[in-house]
Amino acid sequence: MYDPASAINGKQAVFAAHPENPAVKALAELATDAKFDRNELTITVAREDILVATKALKAVGYNYLEDLTAVDWYPSEPRFQIVYHLLSIPLKQRVRLVVRLDSDAASVDSITPEWPAANFYEREVFDLFGVHFGGHPYLRRIMMPEASPRAARI
Repeated sequence: MYDPASAINGKQAVFAAHPENPAVKALAELATDAKFDRNELTITVAREDILVATKALKAVGYNYLEDLTAVDWYPSEPRFQIVYHLLSIPLKQRVRLVVRLDSDAASVDSITPEWPAANFYEREVFDLFGVHFGGHPYLRRIMMPEASPRAARI
């Protein structure tokens, strides 16, 4: 049975409880918050640090981007939460990276140059949530139809 009291919240508490974790070591200087719950590590980084954070994780063995998605916490601010799930196959460990974005500044750097698998995930988040990924090689709609001139008149 799950015990909510077993969760570890806060950067200092999580990093102290898991000092040998490769993700903890790699993101010690970049993390703004952290949580360890249900045997899952979540590390929050500032949006300007996402490329550095993903490169650091890749350098310590996280070699697979499982998923990239978004959560809309409307009407709360910061409104958007961009979530990156990375896996280290050799280490058999996962880490969840989180970037929080305000609705008036819903943009973050694309990780596609470092992780080509992020291409379609970022396009999906752009299309469905309106979050812009700076430096994306081909950021355009992927699921919803392009607005037609006829639709604009209606």
